[in-house]
Amino acid sequence: MIRHRQKITTAIYLMGDLVATAGAFFAAWHLRFETGIFAAVDQPEFSRYLVLLPIILVIWPIVFYFHGLYQVQRGRSRAEEGINLVIAIILASLLLAFTVVWARPPAKPGVPYAIFGYSRLFMAMLAGLNVPFAIAVRNIIRAVLRRFHLSGQGLQRILVVGAGALGKEVAKKLLGHRDFGFQVAGFLDDDPGKANLSFEGLRVLGTLEAVKDVLAEQKIDQVFVALPVEAHKKTMRVLQAVARECVEIRLVPDVLQYATLQAKLEDLDGTPVINLSQVPLQGWGTLVKRSLDLAISSSALLLLLPFFPLIALAIWIEDRGPIFYHQERMGLDRRSFQILKLRSMRVGAESSTGPVWATKDDPRRTRVGAFIRHWSIDELPQLWNVVKGNMSIVGPRPERPAFVQEFKERLPQYMMRHKVKSGITGWAQVHGWRGNTSIKKRLQYDLYYIENWSLKLDIKILWMTLRHGLRHNAY
Repeated sequence: MIRHRQKITTAIYLMGDLVATAGAFFAAWHLRFETGIFAAVDQPEFSRYLVLLPIILVIWPIVFYFHGLYQVQRGRSRAEEGINLVIAIILASLLLAFTVVWARPPAKPGVPYAIFGYSRLFMAMLAGLNVPFAIAVRNIIRAVLRRFHLSGQGLQRILVVGAGALGKEVAKKLLGHRDFGFQVAGFLDDDPGKANLSFEGLRVLGTLEAVKDVLAEQKIDQVFVALPVEAHKKTMRVLQAVARECVEIRLVPDVLQYATLQAKLEDLDGTPVINLSQVPLQGWGTLVKRSLDLAISSSALLLLLPFFPLIALAIWIEDRGPIFYHQERMGLDRRSFQILKLRSMRVGAESSTGPVWATKDDPRRTRVGAFIRHWSIDELPQLWNVVKGNMSIVGPRPERPAFVQEFKERLPQYMMRHKVKSGITGWAQVHGWRGNTSIKKRLQYDLYYIENWSLKLDIKILWMTLRHGLRHNAY
């Protein structure tokens, strides 16, 4: 039922987006060519532009889908949805422009051929009008669904069995999806201390033994059983009692406390299996991220190529040592690779100490090394690691195997960092957790990045990196 209602809601928003986009298309045509506000050298035939509409109505939903606009996200604000719409429409418009350039229609005899084959002002108007149209239609849909559910139509009355941490989490998420028509009636729990519980306006309606009476009194449609693992016998009794009634039953396994990343239900020849370490960066996401990495790293290397000889010369003049420094680091799936850096310390700096953390005003640094480390210039050769595929532009910073061995003993979740490629910059780094800083804090930020990865988050991190500069305030 949950998936069914989600599909229906998604389909409604999809149809609304198509209507808004088609409306923006016709409004852009009218504004550009029929109002007389904008001078047109040659009035084009409407049929020539109309062939764009089917292409638009295919590209837009695909881009919206991969941008997460049809994914249910509890707590997403209207402002965040609006920003996502703007970014998605810009990306869709760029794809449309590329498609038009690649497969442009034949020009008329004697008529100069436009670079896009279509009015660029029309394209800009289409994108500009599409944003308010899409936001308006989505708000209308949201208001209609709310009014529909407030009138009591299509509501699903839900009873949550268990008022503990798991039951509260289930209720909170159900309340966050009122647009599905979910209405939580309350809880059942045997704990006398929870008899007067009030959570998000919900209360305990009785004990587990009263489940049949509560089902009838509250006109319950669905039951979510969210009892702890140790209450296995109680869970079975509730399931047996509810099975005799005409209601839907949902069992919420108490395994989320063991989940290290996102949990996802998988199917093994009909046997349900819960994946406790689901990573969002999979499938198309991996392809998009790799394409972004190659585009940025290749462009950056070309732009920085004239400056590398000057930096290399400065490093060599100071002590006649090697320019580059190779160091073993641990990356994706615990695979080791050689990270490439510009040398900032004396040759053989760790020959007597072994792997140790760099410190503030580290005496092992050269004068040039102090400067390039301060501005993170020594990290720039890692763009080549990105091109080779060892690293990504954005991701958790890779550590040396000796440190990884130490950290994973202290922090059980530490190895989760290796579920994605290491990065030159990351969510922890742009928040100041870099160098010789708290490993626990860095891990918290790294796990947040892995659990919440999106293309938008990568772009945000890149922007924060550029905005705050490359200055290395930690050591």
